[in-house]
Amino acid sequence: MKDIEEFLGEVSGIVWGVPLLVLLVGTGIYLTLRLGFLQIRSLPYALKLAFSPKQDKKSEGDISHFQALMTASAATVGTGNIVGVATAIVMGGPGAVFWMWLAGLFGMATKYGEAILAVKYRVKDADGKMSGGPMYYLEHGLKQKWLGVLFAIFGALAAFGIGNGTQSKAVADLMNDTFSVPFWVTGVVLVLFAGLVIIGGIKWIGRVTAFFVPIMAAFYILAGLIVVLMNIDLVPEAFGIIFTDAFSGEAIAGGAIGTVIRFGVARGLFSNEAGLGSAPIAAAAAKTDMPGRQALVSMTQVLIDTFIICTITGLTIVMSGQWENTSIEAGVLTSSAFETLLGSAGPYLITFGLLFFATSTILGWGYYGEKCFQYLFKNPTAVKLYRTVFVLFIFVGATASIDAVWALADVLNGLMAIPNLIGLLGLSGIIIFETKRFQQKMKEEKEESAQLAKRA
Repeated sequence: MKDIEEFLGEVSGIVWGVPLLVLLVGTGIYLTLRLGFLQIRSLPYALKLAFSPKQDKKSEGDISHFQALMTASAATVGTGNIVGVATAIVMGGPGAVFWMWLAGLFGMATKYGEAILAVKYRVKDADGKMSGGPMYYLEHGLKQKWLGVLFAIFGALAAFGIGNGTQSKAVADLMNDTFSVPFWVTGVVLVLFAGLVIIGGIKWIGRVTAFFVPIMAAFYILAGLIVVLMNIDLVPEAFGIIFTDAFSGEAIAGGAIGTVIRFGVARGLFSNEAGLGSAPIAAAAAKTDMPGRQALVSMTQVLIDTFIICTITGLTIVMSGQWENTSIEAGVLTSSAFETLLGSAGPYLITFGLLFFATSTILGWGYYGEKCFQYLFKNPTAVKLYRTVFVLFIFVGATASIDAVWALADVLNGLMAIPNLIGLLGLSGIIIFETKRFQQKMKEEKEESAQLAKRA
């Protein structure tokens, strides 16, 4: 088993190596330039669409803009926002936070492009529900079904690791370490909770995440802001360290500028999943009249994940100075940082933060894996079987130590990005066309509103 783990670790290093990172960031830069930095220009309107109390209820789709965003956020906001950021700082130094921001900026354009294609090429399944994502735009848009099949295989299998076992294991470990809760008890509770939600399908997942995710995000953001405000005098110095180290490199593990960039970009993209092809599966279910409208909503997910939640984690770690302590492992670095700045309550805040983040990831990835499986096997009975196995595997993840499965999932997660990025680049012309069509629609709506206002 040890040999298998080492082999998969080496394969993971190759898959998540420089070529894939260059392709991920390069795709984001390419789309950013072709879209004229749309992620900055249209951000205010995107936020208005995402969080407006008036959601589209008339257009085709299964869930609202907000519910689609929260479902995607549920899958994305996970252990990577706490442990992943700490790992980036340990391996790459404080400057890795800067490169996470840069990867996030270009990742917003990638998320926008994914959602455009997901909505444009979505289809209705036998139950009348929307199905979309990379597998559909690779088949119907790029006309390369084999790439769609590859993505679906990678996605359906990766869901068991990155979106299931690793998350349930993190929760079980936390509950055992902090409150001495037996692993099997945590496993049973997670199975019951996730089972009730996932078996209900996307509408139920959308409702639960729309309630659950804002609370969990607000909880962590508020805790982080309290830490920052209580230690406001340390903030300028922390930002100074981040920006200075971004172009020098002072990783605990040793290294130089290349190491800082690599780990910052890698962990940033791993956290917000821009380019991996997972989030557009949720975007495809949204009620929207045009692909561009949901695409703007989808790109705000990166803002929430990277620029808000990951920034709070990274800033707290740098402010605390704990990143310089070589005896602290990445897994407990964030907890140690919060304890340094907030006292004994710090570790408990991180425990509850990870508990919420990991649980939400299970819900989001349960839907992603199911839709990938549904693409491969159209039989409704087979899809229900997948749901059941996925839910039961939560217990396995919480109670067993099967590192080889996690390593394999890491490899599959990276492999998902390759066909998806081929689709994004190959269909970039469609992304630009749909963007122009949507912008023209917005212009007409604005003119119509102005005319109605004059008549009134």
